[in-house]
Amino acid sequence: MTRILTTHVGSLPRSQELLDANAQHAAGTMDDEQFHTVLEREVDAVMRRQRSLGLKLINDGEYGHIMREQINFGSWWWYSFTRLGGLTLHPSAEARAFHTKSATRVTLATFEERRDWQRFKAAYADPNSGIHIGNPAAEVVPEPVIEGPITYIGADQVEQDITNVLRGLKEQGLDPSCGFIASVAPGSAARIANAYYETDTDVVMACADALHEEYKAITDAGLTVQIDDPSLAESWDQINPAPSIEDYRTYIQVRVDAINRALEGIPPEQVRLHVCWGSWHGPHTTDLPFQAIVDKVLQVNAGIYSFEAAGARHEHEYRIWDDVELPDGKRIAPGVVAHSTNVVEHPELVAQRIERFARRVGAENVIASTDCGLGGRVHPDIAWAKLDALVQGARIASERL
Repeated sequence: MTRILTTHVGSLPRSQELLDANAQHAAGTMDDEQFHTVLEREVDAVMRRQRSLGLKLINDGEYGHIMREQINFGSWWWYSFTRLGGLTLHPSAEARAFHTKSATRVTLATFEERRDWQRFKAAYADPNSGIHIGNPAAEVVPEPVIEGPITYIGADQVEQDITNVLRGLKEQGLDPSCGFIASVAPGSAARIANAYYETDTDVVMACADALHEEYKAITDAGLTVQIDDPSLAESWDQINPAPSIEDYRTYIQVRVDAINRALEGIPPEQVRLHVCWGSWHGPHTTDLPFQAIVDKVLQVNAGIYSFEAAGARHEHEYRIWDDVELPDGKRIAPGVVAHSTNVVEHPELVAQRIERFARRVGAENVIASTDCGLGGRVHPDIAWAKLDALVQGARIASERL
């Protein structure tokens, strides 16, 4: 029997204890030592919970990706603002003004300027619609601007992440190969205002050189690094006016090259790449078809490719693997439960989704995963129920395969 491995994309619901500690730490009422004690305890707990469900490839739930100092929340992307030197935080309006001043860079649309937002403007603005995002332009959260050479200054923080994950794995009787740590991709890290570099490529490659240090630290510890890069697909809806497919493919080729530059000297089998179309809840009618970029994605020197495959806009795309050949030694980790709905998938549906891919690329090359991170996207109780359904579905599929 081929046993289908199970994992998730990275972000898991933060415990209330961790959220409270983060708020106290940001307010200065909890010192670093006290905060790290809470962080270690909560990482241990979230890793135990993953294993208790039966997940095979686990992480710290991205609990270590917490914004300290001015910004009091964690994020797959924002965490990097305290790990990259050369950035200065500005009020939102000031930071966004830099985007317009940097004429040599590709200017990405804000949420309210995206084509999907424009098509469903009334729905996005309606607090009762279920997809309300508010008015991002009115936010006063500080945002970064590149005002000097980008460097990596997060060695202590990534070392804390590594230590926490290795300890959690050891307590579960697992070796480092069963653990992963998520890290932002150069192209995604570069989606901020720039007042220093002359070109878009300069910014992206500078991020690649800096983030190489984070990737190398994670993999040198025997863990897998997950490169999170929604920018490969999501940026399609952020470039106005809409580019041609070929122009967009040229745009993301820079991002693919940057990932590979950042991965130099790192074994592909310790790398997984995550691609998605943005985790916000919305119609997503302007998402780029995966078919348009899948060959670019497969150029990344990774051993595992993670992508959305359970959401209503992308579930049909499993058929592209009828024609796309998965390179030897590579595996895919399609999403088989979605972050974009509160409905908990039936294990039988999960099994069917897994089997679709297994029939096309081989069961040994399929890892069952989530569409995107579940933390902050659905209620914690629903998130854990979805992970339980994922594991149950993988068991069913394993028995049938």
